[in-house]
Amino acid sequence: MNNLSDFQLKSPEAFQEAYRNSIDNSSEFWAEIASTFQWHKPWKEVLKYDWSIPSTEWFVEGKLNITVNCLDRHVNVHPEKEALIWEPNDPNDTVQRYTYKSLLAAVCRFANGLKNQGIKKGDRVCIYMPMIPELTIAVLACARIGAVHSVVFAGFSSTALATRINDAGCALLITADGAFRGDKKISLKAIADEALNECDTVKKCIVFQRTFQSVEWDNRKDIWWHDFIDGLSENCAPTIMDAEDPLFILYTSGSTGKPKGMVHTCGGYMVYTAYTFMNVFQYQPNDIYWCTADIGWITGHSYMVYGPLACGATSVHFEGVPSYPKWNRFWEICEKHKVTQFYTAPTAIRALAKHPTKLIEDYDLSALKVLGSVGEPINDEAWNWYDTHIGKNKVPIVDTWWQTETGGILISSLAGVTDQKPTFATQPLPGIQVALVDEKGRPIFEKEAEGILTINYPWPGIARTIYGDHQRYKEVYFSAFEGRYFPGDGALRDADGNYRITGRVDDVVIVSGHNLGTAPIENAINEHAAVVESAVVGYPHDVKGNALMAYVILYDTVSYTPSLYEEIRKEVAVQIGPIAKPDRILFVSGLPKTRSGKIMRRILRKLAAGEADQLGDISTLLNPEIVEEIIVGLAKE
Repeated sequence: MNNLSDFQLKSPEAFQEAYRNSIDNSSEFWAEIASTFQWHKPWKEVLKYDWSIPSTEWFVEGKLNITVNCLDRHVNVHPEKEALIWEPNDPNDTVQRYTYKSLLAAVCRFANGLKNQGIKKGDRVCIYMPMIPELTIAVLACARIGAVHSVVFAGFSSTALATRINDAGCALLITADGAFRGDKKISLKAIADEALNECDTVKKCIVFQRTFQSVEWDNRKDIWWHDFIDGLSENCAPTIMDAEDPLFILYTSGSTGKPKGMVHTCGGYMVYTAYTFMNVFQYQPNDIYWCTADIGWITGHSYMVYGPLACGATSVHFEGVPSYPKWNRFWEICEKHKVTQFYTAPTAIRALAKHPTKLIEDYDLSALKVLGSVGEPINDEAWNWYDTHIGKNKVPIVDTWWQTETGGILISSLAGVTDQKPTFATQPLPGIQVALVDEKGRPIFEKEAEGILTINYPWPGIARTIYGDHQRYKEVYFSAFEGRYFPGDGALRDADGNYRITGRVDDVVIVSGHNLGTAPIENAINEHAAVVESAVVGYPHDVKGNALMAYVILYDTVSYTPSLYEEIRKEVAVQIGPIAKPDRILFVSGLPKTRSGKIMRRILRKLAAGEADQLGDISTLLNPEIVEEIIVGLAKE
């Protein structure tokens, strides 16, 4: 039997051959990769799909348990290999290390506790925890017994938490007394209690002691984590799952403001996350991989938990933030653990770039072999800073494009194997059939082109539905262009077939009859030496139909002067044309963002249009206070 490592692509020629094979012989291609995993029962059919419904099934009637592939099979080979290195918020606190053997034991103990509470296959369990090892343990324990986990980021409000618990009908909540985030201590239990006042389905709440702060306690409902697992066995037989059984529900923001519970299933998701992790990051057995995301997001699910563990990797998990105690924390951790792959978001890169490079130069980053970017398209300035100061112009950068809905990376270079190009995600991965279309869905065949990004064939990691609302799933992803998956993004393709994501299609603004993508305008504004980041949106205009509004963040060392306004508009005029010059510019200290770092342009559009009373719930933002600052700033215009 082949090992998954046999399918690691190590040359451009191997990549091209694998891509051709994945298109010409899709079922055979994925069957060979899937056969490297441990299955309780083999599948009868590799793929069955009908996107008019839409329905997608991979490894039909195959039986497995994903935790067997993430834990047990590695324990059988290298039980003492480190699976997880946990770096706490406070650098003076103790680093925790879990081998594959000790992680499996912890998962089984907690899984037995869940079973003692009557949790069974198909039950939904909500997890609302800080970035501590117990979050990973809780996730895997659910998967061990076939419960469907729904992780909610531990920075969300009680309202957001209650909405997600109720939508999924969760039977149990797992949380902590509190969380450390930089120099702050957050009372998670109090937020959870407030949420549970609105949730009838949750019968028990498991609470881990992290901060040891005082909490309200209800003996009928609340159970301390340590009591929950006390005396329980470190063995728990895995529940056998169908390949298409739900593994987890993960909520993502919808354009309407109502969260969408994306459902990912066991078999295809496992195969796809492992294959893409191994190839994009070119992981080797002794590497130390670090993704700075939170497990509350899809990046954390796919490239902190399931993908790395399925490959037998060693991962760093970090509780804190890059600014605490100082802005050197990322580089301190990289040196300390000899990190080889470092995967973070452009938002973090831009924040780090604002600070003196001396904070980097004090640390030995020579172990780094791969740098990664995730969450949004990376701009030129951030890419070049990352390349120069972190990679020293010799470490490949993988700019990965994917979504909560896709389960795994769809477009990316393979580190050191295929060509990279600054700000371009580059080539579709094997199995991903990308097509650019115009607004009427007609394919654009020219090599160099710009259009709407679509995918016209299933891949194993695709989300199967929106929980409880399959009609919405169809309308959002499969109704715009018949027979194609529509991710909502536009893209530019160069002469070599590389793709650059140009932003959400709904971020194309028609100004005086001209279609203007906001991403290129933002890139032009960001070229100004005084600008850190910007966001451009359209708003109604009596003459033009729509006009452009730019929200601009300046470097801390820059003082606002009236001339900046015209300098920025001139920069846009030079790079794109006078038609693209913003009609209004508001200088702000920040932009409203989700916890995963995406700018909430829906909110910025409403603010620019004078519709501040129609924002909906903004408590789930990373920085809801920025909205009030923008409202005050607009009032002074």
